[in-house]
Amino acid sequence: MSELAVRAEKLDAADELVGLRSQFVLDEVVYLDGNSLGALPVGVPGRVEDVVRRQWGELRIRSWEESGWWTAPERIGDRIAPLVGAAPGQIVVGDSTSVNVFKALVGAVRLAEGNGGGRDEILVDATTFPTDGYIAASAARLTGCELRPLEPAEVPGAVGPRTAAVLLNHVDYRTGRLHDLPGLTSAIHDAGALAVWDLCHSAGALPVGLDAHGVDLAVGCTYKYLNGGPGSPAYLYVRSDLQSRFDSPLPGWNSHADPFGMSPSYAPAPGALRGRVGTPDILSMLALEAALEVWDGVSIDSVRAKSLALTDFFLECVSAYVPEGRVESLTPSAHAERGSQVALRCADAGAVMERLIARGVVGDFRHPDVLRFGFTPLYVGFGDVERAARVLGEVLG
Repeated sequence: MSELAVRAEKLDAADELVGLRSQFVLDEVVYLDGNSLGALPVGVPGRVEDVVRRQWGELRIRSWEESGWWTAPERIGDRIAPLVGAAPGQIVVGDSTSVNVFKALVGAVRLAEGNGGGRDEILVDATTFPTDGYIAASAARLTGCELRPLEPAEVPGAVGPRTAAVLLNHVDYRTGRLHDLPGLTSAIHDAGALAVWDLCHSAGALPVGLDAHGVDLAVGCTYKYLNGGPGSPAYLYVRSDLQSRFDSPLPGWNSHADPFGMSPSYAPAPGALRGRVGTPDILSMLALEAALEVWDGVSIDSVRAKSLALTDFFLECVSAYVPEGRVESLTPSAHAERGSQVALRCADAGAVMERLIARGVVGDFRHPDVLRFGFTPLYVGFGDVERAARVLGEVLG
């Protein structure tokens, strides 16, 4: 057994989160793709069966009230809130991340208009996941704003009196770079603009601090580090003091102050409920609620500490096992700039990932030359890390 393998055993033995692994459906595969789709929590299948057989099959329409279906979007939002540093009553769950980005960005521009005229510009992260960019461009056209793509580091020098809103990713999906949410939010506010953050690659992996840092609006998915399942609903955060002025571009009957009044005119519900649109996807939503139970009693600070230890150890193992010059890390070495994934540039990355998967190490490939490895601290161990790097070295050897 190598020295690194021995160290991995000792690190796993000392891991305070190691017991959480048993709460997931796992096998002998090293699963390092939780930054794309989280593993299945063991409690979800039974809960979904109850929702289908009893709540839907027996209670039927009564379940909207008796099984709590109607209040699920805000109830589950309050389950997510501690994981992103938010007080209750500010997060509503529903729709996709893309739809919530649209709501948040157009809503932010409308909020900025209420602060005074002349704000006709949206800044967007040029390195963002493509959908965010597409939606930002559409939001700009719909609101009569100019769209300016730029690197997140350029925001403090670019934001100004014309800026209505800035849309940024907390963690870059390609490289795993963690952007400075507190500093960038402060710079945006100093210019009188609103900050909209996409938390897809940070929520459930590291502390976010939405309330502490005064973030205006935020969105995120739930199928990555929150393990909600494929296509599980996303969420929208609107800071409490902005909710009374939040004007959603997608007003639906679910967000009406009197949803069953069937009025031809729209009157928005109070609070986070303004972020609702149409009938919630109950099956996916309640699967997510069951998945979130694995977080009971888990400290996000402990998750972050393990995440950094895992990624540090992976980079050390890659350096030891992989022939020199075969890969280059795109992920920052500084902890303050690193999310919970490691991206390695490799000339034949697509073929390499196929060989890794064939040997029981699952990451993913991003065109044209990036190997991505996501580290979900709730179920990834140090032995997994050592094995993944060792197999990578053998594949590239």
